[in-house]
Amino acid sequence: MTETNRSRQDICDLYCPNSPDLDKLREGLLEVAGLSEIFKVLGDETRTKIIYLLSQEELCVCDLAEILEMSLPAVSHHLRLLKTMRLVKYRRDGRQVYYTLDDDHIVNMIRQAQEHFAEER
Repeated sequence: MTETNRSRQDICDLYCPNSPDLDKLREGLLEVAGLSEIFKVLGDETRTKIIYLLSQEELCVCDLAEILEMSLPAVSHHLRLLKTMRLVKYRRDGRQVYYTLDDDHIVNMIRQAQEHFAEER
């Protein structure tokens, strides 16, 4: 088998959509609209680390900056994006701002991704 044939094994030889539910499937795409934005935000390793740390306990911005060895403005920038996506929430205590995860959904996603990554092929 030539290299060209091998690289085309996973492509239909003929374009002829045959699923009877194409319109239903197309309408279902509305349910996942916007999900890619969450994955883009989590696609940054620093933000994923922040999510992981906040899944362990509530932390102030200073603690996160120290653990991650980053500046306060850099950590704040990441937290602002995570807050915009409703992945984290905060509370103020005097001059300190503490962050936690908004809910457990994101933790479950991270754990499933870890399990998937750890699977042996």
